[in-house]
Amino acid sequence: MTARAATLTGFLAILLWSTLALFTAMSGRVPPFQLVFMTFVIGGLLILTIAAVRGRLGSILPTPASFALGLYGPFGDTFLYYAAVKTAPAAEANLIHYLWPLLIVLFAALLPGGGLKARHLVGALIGLVATALLVSGGLGTGGGLQLGHLLAALGAFVWASYSVVSRHFAGVPSESLSITLLGCAVPALACHLAFEQTLWSLSAVEWGGVLGLGLGSIGLAFVVWDIGMKQGDVALLGVASYAAPVLSTIILVIAGYAAPSWLLAAACVLIVVGALVASWGGASERKA
Repeated sequence: MTARAATLTGFLAILLWSTLALFTAMSGRVPPFQLVFMTFVIGGLLILTIAAVRGRLGSILPTPASFALGLYGPFGDTFLYYAAVKTAPAAEANLIHYLWPLLIVLFAALLPGGGLKARHLVGALIGLVATALLVSGGLGTGGGLQLGHLLAALGAFVWASYSVVSRHFAGVPSESLSITLLGCAVPALACHLAFEQTLWSLSAVEWGGVLGLGLGSIGLAFVVWDIGMKQGDVALLGVASYAAPVLSTIILVIAGYAAPSWLLAAACVLIVVGALVASWGGASERKA
């Protein structure tokens, strides 16, 4: 696959993730660990099927290190995100979680040869202002800081750090995510049985949310993002990912899971601006 094709493949993940908040909200009463188990099994089987159709079953085994990274990143972040959207207003939790593109820029700057610049700090400050707006109660919820806000922020940290570290696993085939997701479903099931009440009597909307997450936002999105990160233009994909919080917030409002608000729009814009400021000039610095 050419770098251009891989980059276009990675763009698909951004579009799929714009539906992540909607499908999570649609899943309704499904407990977080049960939701991780269900969606990871669906996603893992989807990737496994794609690998079989393409004749790439010989590439499905992850290395121990890549599996451990998957347990930390996709498993840890997905649970935190599901729990956040279920314990805080969906739009607020979703936008706070979308601080991860900004965090990726900051973490990359801290790597050897990176160098933390003034623009990184300015971008982080803008993102912090956006987060403060969301948890201030100004959206009409009156709830202030909630557990879901903290879970969303922690999820952003987990996904950003996972994404930066995953660059060291470029040699691991993307098809190995099938076994990683299926393997991560096991501790999710164990945690569900230990801490949650099982719920199978789901409504049609809840089943739609579960299937939408498993097939799209989790299964297909993870593998196409992995392809884009390992073979495509990482910088271009990073900038394009700043559109995801805007798209996802618009979808939540249209679907009726969030009320339109100038403050919500302002926070959304600030998060995107903060990430753009932090990454401004990054491409020219890498060429220098």
